[in-house]
Amino acid sequence: MRKTKQKKNTEEYERTLRKEGSAAEVMEKNGRKGAGKKKKGTVLIVIGVVLILSSLSLTGYNLWDNERAGKASEEIIESLDRATADLEPSDAPAAVDQNDSDVVFGGDDAGSGAGSGASSPDSMDVLNINGYEYIGTIEIPRLGIRLPVMSEWDYSRLKVSPCRYTGSYLTNDMVICGHNYAKHFSPIKRIGIGEDVYFTTVDKVVYHYTVCNRETVQPTDVKVMVENLKNAKENSKAENWDLTLFTCNPGGQTRCAVRCIRADS
Repeated sequence: MRKTKQKKNTEEYERTLRKEGSAAEVMEKNGRKGAGKKKKGTVLIVIGVVLILSSLSLTGYNLWDNERAGKASEEIIESLDRATADLEPSDAPAAVDQNDSDVVFGGDDAGSGAGSGASSPDSMDVLNINGYEYIGTIEIPRLGIRLPVMSEWDYSRLKVSPCRYTGSYLTNDMVICGHNYAKHFSPIKRIGIGEDVYFTTVDKVVYHYTVCNRETVQPTDVKVMVENLKNAKENSKAENWDLTLFTCNPGGQTRCAVRCIRADS
């Protein structure tokens, strides 16, 4: 009788140990799950904070870069104005048909400067400021834009001012590119048909244009960007324009091209 009771007590004790062991295992398992969820939540929070800080840093940099570019162009404009203060503005010579056999571009007798008659695109006068050569300024009164234009382009130059991409105001096929800065060429995406655009050379010869079209061009389609009826090859579908301004659209996947014609043409 005593042995049976002792055996029973032993069995109950073992069952109790098993139950307590199972409970401990469950608690430990739940504890591990809770710790894992907490760790995962902490990682997601950290990632979120990093993304927010990165976004704020990028926004801050873009704002700073825009202000820097605007200030750089303003300083160049001031230098150009000082250098040409003694010159009187004059209207550009009337637009001519480059296909006219009586008009000769280039040659030994070709003059230099916008007012010298038939000239080569390479004869555009320039002013050297801070190591860069400038051919003049571009102005769009309604947008409040007046910016210097460099004679040649590359990405480092575009951080300072818009640049001549190709062509010339002398041959009515000039293309000017500019960064999508708010204080550079971003506003041209809002320009309307018929609005006035002025290019003033470093000799203070003023070329007056009006906007005739605004289109979207693929970044790889250079031919569409630079060819017009004056310089296109045979069978080209080029349009009639004398000046093109272009910049990147948001995202940089396409380009906004503003086409202009001479107001006196």
